[in-house]
Amino acid sequence: MPAKIIDGKSIAKDLRVNVGVRAAKLAERGSPARLDAVLVDSGDNGARVYAENQARTCEQLGIGYTLHELPAGSDQKAILARLRELNDDPAVHAIMVHMPLPAGVDPHAVQEKIDPDKDVEGVNPANIGNVVYGRSMRAPCTALATLRLLDHTGENLKGKRCVVVGASAHVGRPIAVLLMQREATVVSCNKFTRGLDDLCRSADVLIPAAGVPGLITADMVKPGAIVVDVGVNRVDGPDGSKMTVGDSVFEPVSRVAGWISPVPGGVGPVTVAVLLHNVVDAAEQAAAMGANTGR
Repeated sequence: MPAKIIDGKSIAKDLRVNVGVRAAKLAERGSPARLDAVLVDSGDNGARVYAENQARTCEQLGIGYTLHELPAGSDQKAILARLRELNDDPAVHAIMVHMPLPAGVDPHAVQEKIDPDKDVEGVNPANIGNVVYGRSMRAPCTALATLRLLDHTGENLKGKRCVVVGASAHVGRPIAVLLMQREATVVSCNKFTRGLDDLCRSADVLIPAAGVPGLITADMVKPGAIVVDVGVNRVDGPDGSKMTVGDSVFEPVSRVAGWISPVPGGVGPVTVAVLLHNVVDAAEQAAAMGANTGR
């Protein structure tokens, strides 16, 4: 029996509806939600297209969007200076920085300078650390999106064996921590792990997040397992054009798994929706603080 599809587009649509309702209420109270994004011209057209799509989505949901563009050649000092301005501006409550940054700019040094309270992508090390200690849910958006896809299956993760393949700072590791908070039994590994095939076959929940196309094959999946594929890889299609695939070989794996998320159409759209959910969260928190201080 083929696996049930975890439809990220449908999940994201429901989340956007919720975001739109909350954004409308904020606007009615005179505290509209707003996202301030920094884009440095790095020659990557994909980043600009993403920013333009983000602006349209924000408009549809009633969220203000301000894009702060810095010219090509802007150095780390200039980027950090713009972030300081946004951090210090009380009218700004949600900040993100579009990637990639120009060569020579350390993205981690930039991300750690975003005010943790305004860090709606959850990339500041302070926020990631607080997630580890259970003091915050401002985790990286992809990690939160992964949990939302798992929630969609209705499975209780308590005691389940969850294998996360990939341990990057903003994806694999935060996913593992969030699963631990659900009292799952978590195994964190990577593409170099010895006995990877056996570990994957032992998983009730398998989360490929290594960025390696075709890493997970059908014989590595336990029958009936939940597979949430976080990998996003651009590869040559049969006709020579570029196509996007995950870390698992979708068709064969889908004939073994109980649930599976597709790529594209799985984690990706939910990640975008979670970011906007965080923007509204930040706006609501800022509005509450303003009310409490009489501003």
